[in-house]
Amino acid sequence: MDSSSSFILTTVAAAIGFFTLLRNLRCHQEDDKENNSSSSTSSPPSSSSSLSPPSSLDRIWTHHVFPSFRGEDVRRDFLSHIQMEFQRMGITPFIDNEIERGQSIGPELIRAIRESKIAIILLSRNYASSSWCLDELAEIMKCREELGQTVLAVFYKVDPSDVKKLTGDFGKVFKKTCAGKTKEHVGRWRQALANVATIAGYHSTNWDNEATMIRNIATDISNKLNNSASSSDFDGLVGMTAHLKKMEPLLCLGSDEVRMIGIWGPSGIGKTTIARVVYNKLSSSFQLSVFMESIESKYTRPCSDDYCAKLQLQQQFMSQITNQNDMKISHLGVVQDRLKDKKVLVVLDGVDKSMQLDAMAKETWWFGPGSRIIITTQNRKIFREHGINHIYKVNFPSTDEALQILCTYAFGQNSPKHGFEELAREVTQLAGELPLCLRVIGSYFRGMSKLEWTKALPRLRSSLDADILSILKFSYDALDDEDKYLFLHIACFFNREWIVKVEEYLAETFLDVSHRLNGLAEKSLISLNRGYINMHDLLVKLGRDIVRKQSIREPGQRLFLVDAREICDVLNLDANGSRSVMGINFNFGEYRIKEKLHISERAFQGMSNLQFLRFEGNNNTIHLPHGLEYISRKLRLLHWTYFPMTCLPPIFNTEFLVELHMRYSKLEKLWEGIKPLPNLKWMDLCWSLLLKELPDLSTATNLQELNLSGCSSLVKLPSTIGYTKNLRKLYLDGCSSLVELPFSIGNLINLKVLNLSSLSCLVSLLQIPDSISHIDAEDCESLERLDCSFHNPNICLKFAKCFKLNQEARDLIIQTPTSEYAVLPGREVPAYFTHQSTTGGSLTIKLNEKPLPTSMRFKACILLVHKGDDEARDDKNWMDENGCYVSCKKSKHYLYPVLAEHMYVFEVEADVTSSELVFEFKIDSKNKKWKIKECGVFQLSEVP
Repeated sequence: MDSSSSFILTTVAAAIGFFTLLRNLRCHQEDDKENNSSSSTSSPPSSSSSLSPPSSLDRIWTHHVFPSFRGEDVRRDFLSHIQMEFQRMGITPFIDNEIERGQSIGPELIRAIRESKIAIILLSRNYASSSWCLDELAEIMKCREELGQTVLAVFYKVDPSDVKKLTGDFGKVFKKTCAGKTKEHVGRWRQALANVATIAGYHSTNWDNEATMIRNIATDISNKLNNSASSSDFDGLVGMTAHLKKMEPLLCLGSDEVRMIGIWGPSGIGKTTIARVVYNKLSSSFQLSVFMESIESKYTRPCSDDYCAKLQLQQQFMSQITNQNDMKISHLGVVQDRLKDKKVLVVLDGVDKSMQLDAMAKETWWFGPGSRIIITTQNRKIFREHGINHIYKVNFPSTDEALQILCTYAFGQNSPKHGFEELAREVTQLAGELPLCLRVIGSYFRGMSKLEWTKALPRLRSSLDADILSILKFSYDALDDEDKYLFLHIACFFNREWIVKVEEYLAETFLDVSHRLNGLAEKSLISLNRGYINMHDLLVKLGRDIVRKQSIREPGQRLFLVDAREICDVLNLDANGSRSVMGINFNFGEYRIKEKLHISERAFQGMSNLQFLRFEGNNNTIHLPHGLEYISRKLRLLHWTYFPMTCLPPIFNTEFLVELHMRYSKLEKLWEGIKPLPNLKWMDLCWSLLLKELPDLSTATNLQELNLSGCSSLVKLPSTIGYTKNLRKLYLDGCSSLVELPFSIGNLINLKVLNLSSLSCLVSLLQIPDSISHIDAEDCESLERLDCSFHNPNICLKFAKCFKLNQEARDLIIQTPTSEYAVLPGREVPAYFTHQSTTGGSLTIKLNEKPLPTSMRFKACILLVHKGDDEARDDKNWMDENGCYVSCKKSKHYLYPVLAEHMYVFEVEADVTSSELVFEFKIDSKNKKWKIKECGVFQLSEVP
């Protein structure tokens, strides 16, 4: 490099450093300005990276997708197929057939790019041969920068590194296209290609098959369209643009520092809504993102100590942010280990204890540069305790904004209908200008005539001097009796429960639960999100207050019992409860009660209509000195953690039981003999360490899920388990005394998941159903034989740490066809993998077939080794529970857990373009702990 070039590079680097310093300094200046004035009223300075670009909010989107492609490479196959998927999914792409192509793109094409929500760039071998394509690309990347347009990249039979570095065939084609072009023109193209190569895209080398990947891409685009923020997202969200503008300087998106931002305000003010909109707008710009809603109730479970509670929270957090439902963690260092180099967006909604932040986001250095952690709470003290200074206080809306919120829900527009002006203003005032109240009251008045508004006002005026609950009760009072009844069930018992389960629990109480739930959702009294029922805390308080007032002096005369102290009083006395009681919801963790709950033997004698019983406690919460009798025969839900008896009462009636949830119990058996179980769908007895046997299950024909994890004293399963033909999930991990599975397990034709982790006494595995798609037999240390076969082509076989498997079992696991993978112990690649490398993850084979096929399928085997370890440590006990991705050709698998001295086996499809095939097995670059030790393949047509 000559001296002039060196000088230029040095100058450029200095300039970049200077502007970076200015940007960060500006962020701190904005923070100082925000901290010295009211964060809810100050005028924010312009931000270098806008949360909501002004031009994007008011745009008219003509097309959903703009595809940029080189026609000769993809038009007849890939493009035509993905356009069919677009049509099937209702996605409107831009079609360029009518545009006359010239030397450069014209205004019509530029307009089409700018009026498309998403641009998808199909980077093929000859993409760079077209100056038209390169101009399109430059314009798209400009829109991405200026307008926040979403851009997806598909690397179709081309290496992303060749695109970025302009090497290989792609670079040669680009060089030809640049001939005769100006330096400025070529510079724009180079920069655009360098930028697009850094976008997380789709690589054709990782595809199992093109049809599946095309469907995945189209589905991804559909999801992004559904989740993307646009002007339509703000319909009904009055004042949201102003909230986002005030959030911009706090977020300081142009800075690489890690920031924690607090959103603070009273219940019902809109904190969660603001956080949700910010999350929807920004999540696509981060490597990983997660929105954990209602942490104070949804993710808080009874625990024996503070460490246990933190461990549970961190496990939930990591499971969601990595999208791994079965993630298990054993210590509190996982977040920083996994996320310290990742740019993440985290929203922790409804935090009410410092412990929750300690578990999931205690320190900024836990996360990678540019990460943003957003916390919503009613308790500002939590921010002080964690040193969070970037705080947005959500104030009540202005009078005009409050009127707009009411009108949006009452009239479907942001202003009153003609003739309703005065009525709407008075109702707005009576609702206290709280967004939640405005939404609920507005929904109540929707579709009503002016006369109906006028008649309803006197009742609402009577609540003027009362609290917010009285205002919300106005909408409750307008419900019919059945909907009121359902509202109280949810407020007292079923808030944040799975919809499917609630529908089953209440099937005998309501004719059409689903229809009535939708009705409450339309009235804004609940929301139905992601399969769960959610009711706002204020509405929960309202419902429980209504139930309390049913009998203020005699709690045992109410519909539901929810207060821990009152439950203690009722159950301490014989027959103090009445037939009015339908549910008891006792959560020991929510109350500061030091003494045990002593339950009288006859406590439930008078509660003949009791249907729902939930006790969430710990090991020392509840004492039954004289046992338990007289449980209602109508019981549909029994949820009792740490149940203190060794057996349920002899007269316990199971006829109506839908769910039996008794984790951590002292049960040795459930009951004697055969009981009717026609309605039972879910049974969870996990970590009942003394449980020795299960009852006869021949009547449990509708059972869907059976969880026996950690039942270490369980010796055998009843042969009648074969009658539970609707069983889909069976968890037996940790049943260390279980010697064998009944041969009748093969009758479970709907079983999908069979978890056998740590069945240390299991010697053989007999025939299993063909429906099984996931077997986890990790740590079955005595397992020798597999007297079965596997027929599901999508099965995943995990036999980690099963060191006693005989050769026939090993061969069966390796030879089973699967689109997933198999893992089993092994120190070397088996000999029948005819092509092997013992020095890493690369091997080349020569093909003798003539003519050569277009593609071939192989069975592959790899062994992993921990980097930097000597042979003494590289043994069967060394494992990494974080997992890693391994790819080769079109195959990519997430391996979990990662172990030394184990074989990972999967299938690889390879396109054949010459007489040599090169296999490169690669570990995801994010995992720096492991490398490929050995690898091998054999062609699937070969017989091992």
